[in-house]
Amino acid sequence: MKSAKRVAAQVLVLTLAGFSGPAPAVQPLVTDDTGTQSNGGNQLEFALNEVRASVNGGIERLRTLPIVYTRGLTETLDVFAGLSHARIRSNAPGGGASGGGNPSFGAKWRFYENEKSKTGFAFKPEVLLPVSAGGEGAGLGKGKISGNLTLILTQEVPFGAVHINAGVGRDRYRDTSNNPDTTTTRASIAPVWNLTGQWKLAFDLGTQSAHAASARVRSNFAELGAIYSPREDVDFALGILRSSDNDS
Repeated sequence: MKSAKRVAAQVLVLTLAGFSGPAPAVQPLVTDDTGTQSNGGNQLEFALNEVRASVNGGIERLRTLPIVYTRGLTETLDVFAGLSHARIRSNAPGGGASGGGNPSFGAKWRFYENEKSKTGFAFKPEVLLPVSAGGEGAGLGKGKISGNLTLILTQEVPFGAVHINAGVGRDRYRDTSNNPDTTTTRASIAPVWNLTGQWKLAFDLGTQSAHAASARVRSNFAELGAIYSPREDVDFALGILRSSDNDS
């Protein structure tokens, strides 16, 4: 049977991977907003994400290259689909791997908006399609259909906006003896400052707790991000993310 320490190490890597998944957000932030593409609007996003974890005394780095296409069906409803390529680099012998991550699709529905108070709420369900048995064994993704559900609050304020997310997810695997099914809960907050008409500065702060078998892992993160928009339909973003992790 897998030891609790080894299970915790596996859950730690999976928890960190949740911070670099393919679902669209306010690039480069982890926290999403309630904005949609409006009726007939389109958006194509590319990103480069990297997380670093200490696992059983070694260092593992997970790099993902997600591509996400979003289509606006109505003024308040978006649908999206995403693909990603993942690469794991480890200083442990045979610990590296690369290949496709979990394809995803989902929606974002802004179900409440108050023009007077500048407050909005949205739901974002997401389904993750399985990777192959080999991909799961290499640590590239989940081998069974998994999913996430996020509640989003956006509040406009004099300096810009504040975005708050609360979510729950379920990761499911073929080989549960080596990859135990995991339940995650997430919470984050991101104030975004409008510095000029083209520049925004953001600070993203959040926590995620993952529970699998007898192990529980909590990951906290903080990210500083800058967004440059030379045109209304073009954004360039850069984010620096640091995380701390605790297992029990």
